[in-house]
Amino acid sequence: MAHNLYKTLKTFDSGLGKGQYYSLPQLGKALNIQIDRLPVSIRIVLESVLRNYDGKKISEEHVEQLARWQPDAVRTNEIPFLVSRIILQDFTGVPLLADLAAMRSVAQRAGKNPKCIEPLVPVDLVVDHSVQIDYFRQKDSLSLNMRLEFERNKERYQFMKWGMQAFNTFKVIPPGVGIVHQVNLEYLARGMHKKNLDNSILYYPDTLVGTDSHTTMINGIGVVGWGVGGIEAEAGMLGQPVYFLTPDVVGVELKGQLREGVTATDLVLTITEMLRKEKVVGKFVEFFGEGTKSLTLPDRATIANMAPEYGATMGFFSVDDKTIDYFKGTGRTKKEITELENYLKIQGLYGIPSTNQIDYTKTLSLDLRTCTPSLAGPKRPQDRIEISSVKSTFAELFSLPVSQNGFSKNADDLSKVYKTTDGIELKNGDVLIAAITSCTNTSNPSLLISAGLLARAAVNAGLVVAPHIKTSLAPGSRIVTQYLSDTGLLLFLEKLGFSVAAYGCTTCIGNAGDLTLPLNYAITKHDIVATAVLSGNRNFEARIHPNIRANFLASPPLVVAYAIAGTITRNLMTEPVGQGSGGRDIYLGDIWPSSKEINRLLKHALDAKKFIKNYAQLTQQDDLWSQIRGDKGQVYSWPKSTYIAEPPFFGKNFSMQPLTQIGSIKNARALGIFGDSVTTDHISPAGLIKEESPAGCWLKANGVQKADFNSYGSRRGNHDVMVRGTFANVRIKNLIIPTQLNSTQVEGGFTIYQPSGEQMSIYDAAMRYIAVGTPTIIFAGEEYGTGSSRDWAAKGTYLLGVKAVIACSFERIHRSNLAGMGILPLQFKNKESTLSLGITGEETYDIEGLTAELKPQQEVTLVVREKGGDLKKVPVILRIDTPIEIAYYRHGGILPFVLRQLLDI
Repeated sequence: MAHNLYKTLKTFDSGLGKGQYYSLPQLGKALNIQIDRLPVSIRIVLESVLRNYDGKKISEEHVEQLARWQPDAVRTNEIPFLVSRIILQDFTGVPLLADLAAMRSVAQRAGKNPKCIEPLVPVDLVVDHSVQIDYFRQKDSLSLNMRLEFERNKERYQFMKWGMQAFNTFKVIPPGVGIVHQVNLEYLARGMHKKNLDNSILYYPDTLVGTDSHTTMINGIGVVGWGVGGIEAEAGMLGQPVYFLTPDVVGVELKGQLREGVTATDLVLTITEMLRKEKVVGKFVEFFGEGTKSLTLPDRATIANMAPEYGATMGFFSVDDKTIDYFKGTGRTKKEITELENYLKIQGLYGIPSTNQIDYTKTLSLDLRTCTPSLAGPKRPQDRIEISSVKSTFAELFSLPVSQNGFSKNADDLSKVYKTTDGIELKNGDVLIAAITSCTNTSNPSLLISAGLLARAAVNAGLVVAPHIKTSLAPGSRIVTQYLSDTGLLLFLEKLGFSVAAYGCTTCIGNAGDLTLPLNYAITKHDIVATAVLSGNRNFEARIHPNIRANFLASPPLVVAYAIAGTITRNLMTEPVGQGSGGRDIYLGDIWPSSKEINRLLKHALDAKKFIKNYAQLTQQDDLWSQIRGDKGQVYSWPKSTYIAEPPFFGKNFSMQPLTQIGSIKNARALGIFGDSVTTDHISPAGLIKEESPAGCWLKANGVQKADFNSYGSRRGNHDVMVRGTFANVRIKNLIIPTQLNSTQVEGGFTIYQPSGEQMSIYDAAMRYIAVGTPTIIFAGEEYGTGSSRDWAAKGTYLLGVKAVIACSFERIHRSNLAGMGILPLQFKNKESTLSLGITGEETYDIEGLTAELKPQQEVTLVVREKGGDLKKVPVILRIDTPIEIAYYRHGGILPFVLRQLLDI
């Protein structure tokens, strides 16, 4: 029976008959507030809170608190947000499915019906993270890479097939279809949902969370959603609200239009730089104004996608006529488009807001005419560099200390030439990987067509790409290949080495594949700072390739241009890109496409018939996916596998009583002390598995050959691999280890075990601490946990025995994940840090003030006992931010909390 709080359940004409909806305008009248002054994103969340009001999980107080949102209020209230659906990618989706399977195993052992563990909202898993670029620059790269993908990941795909038959609401988009966020944009997102309710049809907005931080790309079509950790998504699937503090909302007014030659990538890198400086972490961002209205839907999606890079929870664009045009062009039906438009208009949710229409916490402004062609790098996406300054910036960074984003090299080395064993000449700054990839830019037809046009002009001018440069094209969906083929541009990209190699995240997620042995040997022997240029959204240290130290984000046409140039040490605004036919100098302006050329071909990119046909054929008879056979039954049998293993988070003798006794932590040791901007790429296992690493040794001990190691991402369903790879990034710097005589810091996942003072891997030290019953702590600087929403950054930390992480500040998702795993996130006060406190890792530590009456964000005390006996008491803030997180902590984490609720029914 539907509730009718404040008489908000109303009837409207959907355009196809009568329907019902929970009216936001009526709620405004009932509470005597101007609902239309609220940010649009807040109103959509409010609709969910109102619609799902039950007097238990969601109270009348929750509805009123959010409805009375004020721009400048102190944020202390938590919002229980029930989403319409969940979206997963396979790296995070497989461990989540493993957790669900483990819950069913626990239910069976407890004598309960395993079917009590069942997703209550639709779940879509898109397989896009597994494919690597092993084959490239040849016509059959795509089929060869997919065959390798299926050979390597057969056990994972069999597990997914089991999940599809075991859970009613769990669906899989198979490999080779596209990147999760573009598939979501083109196909899965409907803009609105409806369900039967009391002999009527109830309409409500499309909302979601996803297990990838770039879930925010969907904000470009007016859908509220963002990335969460797998453990939060799992709770959401099982009927728990996604809890978060009421956010500030920053309005960004865009003015003017982009100038000729400036791309959406240049715009988003500018926005990322601007909003990072504004510190929008944990906030909603809404774009409005005339400049926003001028942007195409793919341009909006490109901006929304990069919300994690500028730190916001969301980068939201309201639905308007351009959204509707996009829905028509991508094959949504006339019926659903009519219903969507009528529903949003009756709710007052239609249209891009104008200046002064909405009350925002803060309003910023950007004139689109000020944007210039740019790259970002070499280590972070927010470090934007105008193209004219790339050469000089690289030269400056080359000899700067690593602590200042530099490479600590001698400036004279910039001109040195080194030879590989197979005769290739290499210099610092040379481009060795050039990849058109990622959800950010391959969602945008103007960028892909621009790259194709530039390739055509380059080929016609006689330009080539050196054969040792690893070039690849990994479109966001099969539609891209079709319109590049239809326009004749794919042929010219192929001639420069950019043949279609995969449909997946590839280079952007760290699946660039390896370089040749001679290149790797030369880089390592001579400590060459080689570069990669990619059209992605992430370029953190060691993410793209462990031996490539400088990685730059760029638009697809600039990726092609830098591949031709072959080096980052050339100013493409004043120096030639290369020599064409007859040795003639060819400049970037000679081959750069005009907006007129691009617009003439865009009609090929939005053809509804192509989209309908493409997504009607997700699988074909006897294709690789159809040949995969999974287990049957409602409970997984857990066969012996180095890919999938029953997670240890519940234990064989799961108790219905909370296990965590809240009390002080005594005599802890520091497992790691880290500086600023330690990302989840540093913490969570990602990329290639080194043979000599703890994970590599474990795989070899279990009969896996080096050639079959695959990547950490592909083995995320096995905790034995993942815990050994936690904090094992080759570029992470543990400040516990003293600097060497040349003042450089040891890199890699090492620590000092106390009290013996032995240097060893972080994993080995953690196991020794666990064996002797010593709790451990991680110390960190600012922005700890920035990066992808990797639940294993928290799960691995938990399995290493870490009880608390004390940092100067946290990234939103990682802080939440730590709390969700029963790990204490603690934050220094008054700008204190390990540096200011003189913490070295030789001390022992207590955390006092952890009592049964624990409160969100209360102050507790860090006690530091120095080796000589001196004692410091340091106040820190408990960053368990909400009452529900306190409950999670009492239960030892969100997963045991949810499981106890489900088994108690």
